Amino acid sequence: MPNGSCVCGAVAFEVKPPYRFFQYCHCTRCRKRSGSIHAANLAVPAEQLAFTRGAEHVKRFELPAAANWSNAFCGICGSGVPWKTRNGRAYVVPAGALDDDPIERPTRNVWVASRAGWEVSASSLPDFENEAPR
Repeated sequence: MPNGSCVCGAVAFEVKPPYRFFQYCHCTRCRKRSGSIHAANLAVPAEQLAFTRGAEHVKRFELPAAANWSNAFCGICGSGVPWKTRNGRAYVVPAGALDDDPIERPTRNVWVASRAGWEVSASSLPDFENEAPR
């Protein structure tokens, strides 16, 4: 079972596969939430995720105009953590919060019409083992 946590370690959770989906979302809201080119999210039925530490530190933001979008984060360090859907039936998990390999891989890109104009394929960029030379 993959485990996950926030940067400071105050919040921890475990996820039980299989996932409902594992996807890259390119919508403007997910890009803003992740601060990146897209969000890598997976979803599981609510009973397949358990907070093992620090659930009391989880803060949630809901955008009133968005029926299916929320944001949850550690109230101490601000790291993204899983959030329960408004209907309570599932959790959306920011894949970057996982400490273990989720085994499954993303299977789709969604909201591609909202892709950032500056997006380039990560595989087309040079790789550096650590920090890039200056």
